[in-house]
Amino acid sequence: MARMPREPEAFGEQVAKILKRHFPEKAIELSGPMDLVLNGKHLGLNNLYRMVLCDPQRGMEIVENYLERLVEGDTLGAMPLPLSVAKPRVMPRIQPETIFEQLDREQVAYVPFVNDTVIVFVLDLPHMTISITVEQMLRWGLEVEDLDEISRKNLGLYTPELQVQLVDSTEGGRAAILAEHDGYDAARLLMGSLHSRLAPELHGDFYVATPARDMFLAISYEPNDFVERICKRIHLDYRRLPYPITNELFVVTRDGVAGTKKDAA
Repeated sequence: MARMPREPEAFGEQVAKILKRHFPEKAIELSGPMDLVLNGKHLGLNNLYRMVLCDPQRGMEIVENYLERLVEGDTLGAMPLPLSVAKPRVMPRIQPETIFEQLDREQVAYVPFVNDTVIVFVLDLPHMTISITVEQMLRWGLEVEDLDEISRKNLGLYTPELQVQLVDSTEGGRAAILAEHDGYDAARLLMGSLHSRLAPELHGDFYVATPARDMFLAISYEPNDFVERICKRIHLDYRRLPYPITNELFVVTRDGVAGTKKDAA
């Protein structure tokens, strides 16, 4: 199968061609090297580009599957869904504040979070997720606080028995890795039981790194050499992985989640 171009501008042009070939009825144009406009809606291609760079041999397949699910999700998102059906499928996702550079903040159901991030909400369907808009939320008669409560409860039920991999470092620090690979690894930072589950393993309060949507790494506060080494790796992962969130560490205590290492001082 032919590879996708590595040069960003050529990559964007190729994605537009594939989209036009598969969905000729759609209005498609490129407004920038990594910004495609589909039926009047801006679609950033940075995450798709990073996905292809991580697995270039399957580049064309990744792009075609991504676009097919995108169009299908756009169609499903426009359909009214009863709250009784939707409620058990509402899930949280942590996103960087920068998502509002391409999305209208007034149309997205979200709550502010720490480290320049926000919590958005999606409907978890068998082969895709659909973002929940303010319009949909109001149609259900809910407030954003209701979505937050529902989504966190569903997150706890999604995989009640988490498999945690513990790693001891040569410097004396300890790490706990969650890797369910279900699209919600980073979101598990929001679990109410997180501190009670990991604090005994990490000797008290701890940091959590979520450089991308599919990464969760909890680490002990000390020693400093260990923490600094992990931070360097987190910065690299944040720059290269799809769906980046933040290169800052979250601070997890018995009282909840805070941002930046200074909060742990």
